[in-house]
Amino acid sequence: MPNYRMDRTGEDIMRELTAILRTVKDPRVTGTMLSIVRVDVTRDLSYATVYISSMSGIDAAKEAVKGLKSAAGYMRRELGMALKLRHTPELRFIADDSIEYSTNIAAMINKISKPEAVADEQED
Repeated sequence: MPNYRMDRTGEDIMRELTAILRTVKDPRVTGTMLSIVRVDVTRDLSYATVYISSMSGIDAAKEAVKGLKSAAGYMRRELGMALKLRHTPELRFIADDSIEYSTNIAAMINKISKPEAVADEQED
């Protein structure tokens, strides 16, 4: 039987953390453009694993994770006030390179499609 509560709670946490992320004043967090890729919540809703990605690459994401770990108490308190859960999950942050990976894939696709576009223009 699927458990939709974990998925809904994960989406709610992701939405609220995105808003809370803007209020964090740590220079490791504010110095780069961060994105929350996904949030995984344990079955008992006691832990939430938050995957963070940066436009600047995996090194910037790892540095931002250090800042987010130090601000985890503040973020958990704000999350608890926003979501009205009986127990606010403990936040775990993990650096992810999915934005950088997708940017590289898009660049490769553009590189491949440009010669085809140039060849089409030369035929006309």
